[in-house]
Amino acid sequence: MNETRLLDEQQAYYRARAGEYDRWWLREGRYDHGPEANRRWFDEVSALERALEDFGPSGEILELACGTGLWTRRLISGARRLTAVDAAPEVLEINRERVGSELVRYIEADLFEWTPPQSAFDVCFFSFWLSHVPESRFAAFWEKVRGALRPGGRVFLIDSARSDTSGARDHAPTSDEEQTMVRRLDDGTEFQIVKRFYDPRRLQRRLAELGWNVEASATGEYFIHAAGSPAP
Repeated sequence: MNETRLLDEQQAYYRARAGEYDRWWLREGRYDHGPEANRRWFDEVSALERALEDFGPSGEILELACGTGLWTRRLISGARRLTAVDAAPEVLEINRERVGSELVRYIEADLFEWTPPQSAFDVCFFSFWLSHVPESRFAAFWEKVRGALRPGGRVFLIDSARSDTSGARDHAPTSDEEQTMVRRLDDGTEFQIVKRFYDPRRLQRRLAELGWNVEASATGEYFIHAAGSPAP
């Protein structure tokens, strides 16, 4: 599948999955891997929440791939204003209902096509998005983030680590070499998407090569997170 078609299918998947998305986060239905795995998951979610709190997002905040608002609701507490961008109108509607704040400006846009206002934001945040950016667009994406930040601006990201108990029970595991995976909805419909897993230290080095000072780490089994800023 060529890259354009793959990204179109990825976008279609997240539109179709909007009403199911939170089941993954809440470990419900096909995402319930039993009490012990679920306990580890929620312990690591708490670790992510603490890391974001320690980071202290504030001021003008840009959230890319904002999804159903699971993190928007946490970002809003420190925001002077928050711009939330996503390509799927279905998740934007869920986000609006969940967050319910006039401080949030919603933009429906394809992140590969949309250009943010230059030097407009103090913080750029994105969760579970970088893993969906193809290698061919990795550097350009980070240039887009750089351009959106004011001098002294910061970035915070969250993403998935590779784990056999992270996705649905009927999702096949992938090897380290694969850059895509097949995802299945509750009704059995299948989509192919970009899915790339990052080792925190390698991600940190890769971003240093692109001119970023970033510290990345893992919560344990399920997640990675990173924070930093463009190098002077």
